[in-house]
Amino acid sequence: MPEQSNDYRVVVFGAGGVGKSSLVLRFVKGTFRDTYIPTVEDTYRQVISCDKSVCTLEITDTTGSHQFPAMQRLSISRGHAFILVYSITSRQSLEELKPIYQQVLAIKGSVESIPIMLVGNKSDETAQREVETKEGEAQATAWKCAFMETSAKTNTNVKELFQELLALEKKRDMSLSIDGKRSGKQKRADKLKGKCSLM
Repeated sequence: MPEQSNDYRVVVFGAGGVGKSSLVLRFVKGTFRDTYIPTVEDTYRQVISCDKSVCTLEITDTTGSHQFPAMQRLSISRGHAFILVYSITSRQSLEELKPIYQQVLAIKGSVESIPIMLVGNKSDETAQREVETKEGEAQATAWKCAFMETSAKTNTNVKELFQELLALEKKRDMSLSIDGKRSGKQKRADKLKGKCSLM
């Protein structure tokens, strides 16, 4: 388990070119760049309000290549929450998330209490769509995680993505402390009542 600290670590995984860095940069800095620059690993920090105190949201933007398996394992073991990104214009990019999800499962042991968001990015590129919304939803259901389509380019659902991820964490924590049996199957409106908010 990750050590307790004021940092809340979110790890962003996905194939090369799906828009991981674009999503993170749009969220943290409000910017978007059209050029593609491959990432090895970058970390961004954002102060957030958590249960009436302040903590640091640490977002790790990982490489899309498979050249650094040790870094990937370390990111998973240190992470509190995960964003799995594919491009709606690439079925292959959704397929490439499957071994990453399996590795999260293997390292964490269970994903029941871990906030995971499956994200179909580039939702503005409808003419090139290869993965239908319902397919993303079905995959998320199979993985027992939340789902959202985003566009870093048009700034669609970017802030909402991080808000919902934080809400999942707080909601599940509160649920587990009540009866130990509640899963993350509450309605989306319920989930959004969590106590973490972006500042």
